[in-house]
Amino acid sequence: MKRAGALRQVSDFSDFVSGRRLRELLSQRGPGEAPRHVQTSPDGQHLLLLLRGRPVLQPQVLAFQRLGTGAGDLERSWQPPQPPITGLLFLQSPAALTSWVLAVVWEQGRTEVWGFVPALGWQLQQTLELCHGARARIVSICSQGSSLVWCEERPPSDAHLDPGRGAFRYCICTRALEVGEQGAHLGAMRIVVHNSPQYQVLASPQHVFLVPTGATFASVSTFLLIWCPREAKVTIVAPSGRFVHSEVLHSSDFKKLVFGSVGLLLPVAPLDIHTCALSSCGGLLVLSTQGTVHLVQPDGTWRHVYDLGGSGLAQGDPVPLKAFGSTLTCVLAGVLYLIDLTSGRLIEKKLLSTREVHFLESPSREEEIQLLTPTGIYCFGFSSPEEGGRPEPTLVEMVFEEACKYYQRRSLSSSQLTVEKLKKGDMFQAPIALSSILQHSLPETYAKLLSTLSTDLQSYLSLELLKSCLVGASESEVDRCCEELVEQEVSRLLRLDLDRENLAYLNAVFNSFPKASWKAIRSSLQLQQNGDGLLVARATSDLWKKVLGGPVPNWSQPEEMGLNGVVPLFELICGSLHRFKPKWLPSFVELTQQYVGASWTYSTKEGPEGGVPLYKRALAVLDRQRLRTASDRELEIELLLCSARPKAVLQAVQLLIRLRRWQRVVEAAEKFSKLSPLLNKEIFTTLLAQFAQHRDLDPYLAALWELCPADLTVSDILSIVLQHLPSSEGDPAPFCAGGAPLTLALLKPLLHKVAQSGRWVLWGLSPPEPFTLTYLIPWVSPLNQGLKP
Repeated sequence: MKRAGALRQVSDFSDFVSGRRLRELLSQRGPGEAPRHVQTSPDGQHLLLLLRGRPVLQPQVLAFQRLGTGAGDLERSWQPPQPPITGLLFLQSPAALTSWVLAVVWEQGRTEVWGFVPALGWQLQQTLELCHGARARIVSICSQGSSLVWCEERPPSDAHLDPGRGAFRYCICTRALEVGEQGAHLGAMRIVVHNSPQYQVLASPQHVFLVPTGATFASVSTFLLIWCPREAKVTIVAPSGRFVHSEVLHSSDFKKLVFGSVGLLLPVAPLDIHTCALSSCGGLLVLSTQGTVHLVQPDGTWRHVYDLGGSGLAQGDPVPLKAFGSTLTCVLAGVLYLIDLTSGRLIEKKLLSTREVHFLESPSREEEIQLLTPTGIYCFGFSSPEEGGRPEPTLVEMVFEEACKYYQRRSLSSSQLTVEKLKKGDMFQAPIALSSILQHSLPETYAKLLSTLSTDLQSYLSLELLKSCLVGASESEVDRCCEELVEQEVSRLLRLDLDRENLAYLNAVFNSFPKASWKAIRSSLQLQQNGDGLLVARATSDLWKKVLGGPVPNWSQPEEMGLNGVVPLFELICGSLHRFKPKWLPSFVELTQQYVGASWTYSTKEGPEGGVPLYKRALAVLDRQRLRTASDRELEIELLLCSARPKAVLQAVQLLIRLRRWQRVVEAAEKFSKLSPLLNKEIFTTLLAQFAQHRDLDPYLAALWELCPADLTVSDILSIVLQHLPSSEGDPAPFCAGGAPLTLALLKPLLHKVAQSGRWVLWGLSPPEPFTLTYLIPWVSPLNQGLKP
């Protein structure tokens, strides 16, 4: 963690040519004078002051150079009715005698280009006119490389124009200004946006920010614009409504630009902006009137940085705000704040003896903070832990704070809450701040902490990068980004303890992104078919426990839809399988049962199932579907069969009989009769009863007779057959009116099989065909009485 060093004075203005006068100007402010504007030249050898609102003929622009730089200070004043100065800009001039020039820009567009030559001092190189119209007025201007960008007011010719239309009398213009040995040359003017409201323009190396001002029409002060000249793209950002939209700049008309977003932007609250400044990363720092600082990235991402805790700032009160590298500096009510932009943590806070403070650019070191006050120039430096001194225990404090905040999650034992326990419980609430601390300076003492959290920090970093890509993605890339985002989030959640909060969040992810969630869970479990077409999974033991963990919902109350609306992970996976890969659902339940059988010993309750078989939980997911289809009925049968439970298998066989799918009936009977003699007897008895009622099973009698239990006697067989014979009222025996009758010839192979096994059977029975079983009635009674052959 970087630490701010002591505030040290680097200049008392004695190293400037006119240091005493500089001190006097900074110490005094006449009545009615506006706040001073102070900036340094790119080489740091010149200090410029812009004094607005001074009496006539007094200098308004003054430049003070350090001793040894050369001769000649710059003092400029202008006769009335010269309009006020809009800005002082330093422009690059690689082809000129110096590497930079100073451009002084007035409201009406007149621009003076000044250069400094050590032997001659300040020299006026050229005077230019930026604007074309005589009534034009520049309200804000900035420079980006060799180009100027400004907001220009073009008053309408109709003096009685209504205020609504008059609010859109501005335009955003750009023009190249090239400075060479032959002087300065203006390029052609280009209007980026016309019919625009008033904006303050600020330029980073790649983007231009158009920020609403106090004079901006209220209905369009709810958002700001970010223009990228290289890509000819404009991004509309409305942080209050969480709205970001980017589009190629096809039309320069403001109303056409925002027309497609009007419905979303109208209900959004206006932006609360007091002060703006550019950050070193190309973003925009925004200070609200309530003292809250946000960072707006070029892609439209809006991130909270720090809350200074100020009570309502007036628009006229100057608040110095500047970024030095990754450090945000701000002076509010005489207090200097140093804030880490990356983590949003306060580095240091110092009380200053003056409120007249200006931040200066440091040409030597980006991270070095320079302050100009009426008494001199002061500097802040940063020291790393290796430079001596014991580092601040910020990291230890963070772990301690998290431990205290989540103390209730500890067990009631005396065990110490370690870093590993915090990580396992997902108790670190500030991953970005923590990663910043670990990245910039990590003492050797915390090496174990870094290694413990490295995976999580990398995951959070990837997640943040993906979110940034999603903001700027085209419509064709949104689906891919969403899938990747959901995959990372589901993977992260599956590494945590699925408490109620995390499970509710996982439910929300599955409900919002069902297809992406299915792909994510399939990837996490590594579900796939092998070469034999069987479903396999390569999930870890911990992941299986999470799949099977948690209480089982009570599906008897459909309105609850689970545990107060939260569905366990197993049910979520079953729902995804049913929706996107229904044929895999029975195999998945079977895989889960195999893991349960290998990992838990069954007692009164079935391990993680909580007493409810997995196939019943999967069936409950099917029952929640409002419209049951034929494929759902097939899935129900497969789920019953894959459970291999006697009651479930019998239920499946009965469903197949009801559907008259006799081949599947016989196949299921052959497969599951081997599980137990009792199940074999139940299945055979059920099928023998069906055989007695109709002739649909006749093609499968050979397979059916093989299933006959060893303990079944002739009397048992005949009793079952006779009990289930169809009613023959009105039909003369032995023939039936409809269909082929049940004959002794069909039953004879079974009776012969029982005879060979030495069980009770009728001997010497060779009746003519057709011979119905009703003729066997006389033999049933003696057989039941125990008559032996």
